[in-house]
Amino acid sequence: MKALVLCGGSGTRLRPFSYSMPKQLMPVANRPVVEHVLENIRALGVDDVGVIVGDRAPEISALLGDGSRLGLRITYIPQEQPLGLAHCVSLARDFLGDDDFVMYLGDNMLPQGVADAAEEFRRLRPQAQVVVHKVPDPRAFGVAEVDPDGRVTRLVEKPERPRTDLALTGVYFFTPAIHRAIAKIEPSARGELEITDAIQQLVTDGATVRAREYTGYWKDTGRVEDVLDCNRELLTAVRRDVAGQVDAESVLIGQVVVEPGASVVCSRIVGPAIVGAGSVVAHSEVGPYTSIGRDCRLTDTRVDHSIVLDGASVSKVPSLRGSLIGRSAAVSSADGGVLHHRLVVGDHTQVEVAA
Repeated sequence: MKALVLCGGSGTRLRPFSYSMPKQLMPVANRPVVEHVLENIRALGVDDVGVIVGDRAPEISALLGDGSRLGLRITYIPQEQPLGLAHCVSLARDFLGDDDFVMYLGDNMLPQGVADAAEEFRRLRPQAQVVVHKVPDPRAFGVAEVDPDGRVTRLVEKPERPRTDLALTGVYFFTPAIHRAIAKIEPSARGELEITDAIQQLVTDGATVRAREYTGYWKDTGRVEDVLDCNRELLTAVRRDVAGQVDAESVLIGQVVVEPGASVVCSRIVGPAIVGAGSVVAHSEVGPYTSIGRDCRLTDTRVDHSIVLDGASVSKVPSLRGSLIGRSAAVSSADGGVLHHRLVVGDHTQVEVAA
């Protein structure tokens, strides 16, 4: 089995961050989303991965390289325009050959993994298998209608009146039959080749398409709120690991990670939390569910339930909560007021807050 990971798209919902980085590189628990995706793929025993890239290809390839750091072999497949998920499969035809493959959206987080779905696909080998998740309001998703035996009878994209609550998660398992189905479909009203149309074509042609329910945590990290929520979820799994320097006046409570080269000085950190390599936390308090990236500097500040990206600095801000601070951004307060602040600050930005 091979894997196809989709890392194109513009990420408009994640602006301003997607102006300066691909959305798949947004760090969650101090690791880019796409690394979490590739870790899940490697856990399936798959090591041959095609990565669809758009105009941000240099940044993605600079991070992932040839994949050897992650125990993978990566082939980059360019997509000049985002013309749909099924179009991505067509572009990857030479790479995929006649192999079965798993297709995985590069901004999707399923931290419990999809090993059960992969095992079922290998054992039953339907022509296609979709991974679905029950959601409160399916109208914003592709929705699978499934019979009692787990066989998909119909797929509907963003239905006004959903017949089920089973949303497509963005993880799919395919045999080569999907290529024949894609060849039969036409672009949708928005001008894209939709993977839901291709899978529905399989169903129409009488092929076996199955659904496997994923019951763990699932999040499409397409918005700032989703990134912060996902960060909180992943931090619940961290275990205390203090490799950096912590002075005698500092207090670490709970599951706290202080990476090598980081320093904690006269500060209090309440886990789960991560302080990235090379960062300095001085005379500050870091509350729970917070990820501090690499080479950051926090001084006379309190921050919780937040993400501070690499190279950022926060100084004399009495309370940041639910915030996302971009790379090399600088946030400070001239008067050290007492208000809580929630900030979304893009890369290389300077912000001064006042009480």
